[in-house]
Amino acid sequence: MRQRRKRPSVNSRLAVVGAGIVGLAVARHLLEANPDASVVVIERENTVGSHQTGHNSGVIHSGLYYQPGSLKAELCVSGGRLLKSYCEENGIPVGTCGKVVVAVDDSELPRLQGLFERGVANGVPDLGLVDGEALRELEPHVVGLRAIHSPSTAVVDFGAVTNALAKEVVASGQLWLGTEAVSVLPRSDGLVRLELAGGHAGHFDCDYAIVCAGLQSDRLALRSGADAEPRIIPFRGSYYRLRPAARRLVRGLVYPVPDPRYPFLGIHLTRTVHDEVLVGPNAFLGFSRDDYARSAFSWQDVRETLTWPGFPRFALSNWRAGLREISHAMSRRGFASAVRRYVPELTAGDLEPAVAGIRAQAMLRDGSLVDDFWLDSRGSVLDVRNAPSPAATASLAIADHICKQAGLS
Repeated sequence: MRQRRKRPSVNSRLAVVGAGIVGLAVARHLLEANPDASVVVIERENTVGSHQTGHNSGVIHSGLYYQPGSLKAELCVSGGRLLKSYCEENGIPVGTCGKVVVAVDDSELPRLQGLFERGVANGVPDLGLVDGEALRELEPHVVGLRAIHSPSTAVVDFGAVTNALAKEVVASGQLWLGTEAVSVLPRSDGLVRLELAGGHAGHFDCDYAIVCAGLQSDRLALRSGADAEPRIIPFRGSYYRLRPAARRLVRGLVYPVPDPRYPFLGIHLTRTVHDEVLVGPNAFLGFSRDDYARSAFSWQDVRETLTWPGFPRFALSNWRAGLREISHAMSRRGFASAVRRYVPELTAGDLEPAVAGIRAQAMLRDGSLVDDFWLDSRGSVLDVRNAPSPAATASLAIADHICKQAGLS
């Protein structure tokens, strides 16, 4: 729902909750579009980009996977262009290494063709289909019957992008780190009251608030009087990296054909902008929303997942996939076997533990996973309720879309 609002006056105060890449991109856009307004970013952690932004493989996605007409499709393609331009302007290295999505048997060919047609419909540039021989020319150690080649897919250090955005925000606005937004409540007079804890504890009133709270988005929305649906279900993804001697096996990015039932892309190989090669991630139910240790466990987080009406339905219909992900999570050999389907030279000994991330994936009451960005408006508050991958890629385009929807651009 689009909000019709007057442009902010010189005394207007705008708040953004969350200093991940999306929140900071929104704040930057607000400052550019409303130079006379006061913009404050409120972040619970003591650093920016502490969660989803800082725990990913750094891929600038081309827009291949997403349903044509969806926000993900539209904003990923345009956002990727904006992000590459932003990096060039700010001296942030981008590695345009390209990607192949590989079909290894006949059963995957129809899905590969459908994925190719989806990418063409989304306007992904220079997309092509290649046979097994041409695939070996692109990736000499990768085997498959056919593959999609996306030469425009690139990689970047999203931490560097986030820090650049934070510098811009601090130059013209305010960034309150170590401050938690406990609630964000529209008032009857049209203002918004934020209850804050931590470094800037107390009440803060503003004219408009945009909430980009990631893994905490459902909790903050619920405390602020919004609907409990959708619920954030944390999915933990672990990565390995290839040992230096094995990095020769991959030139760019190598992906399997994804299972269309899930918004996950399967275990893949990513050559990073720092010239490492990451392998992963898997997608296993997380037992904590913000602790990245393998042994992390939070009773509150687990209870909220298990008591959500949709979760038992999801678990019952996806138990086979769950067992597969358990094997990947518990065994380096299981991880390696998933990759050996298309890189047969790779062995478990080539893998060493790397980073882990937690995906904030929204789930509905019927057990279905939300497969698009989800924005809710309530008075002078806009809640970003679902913004997993490709949100980092699309962040600058998401910011423009959000500010237009809020009537602030």
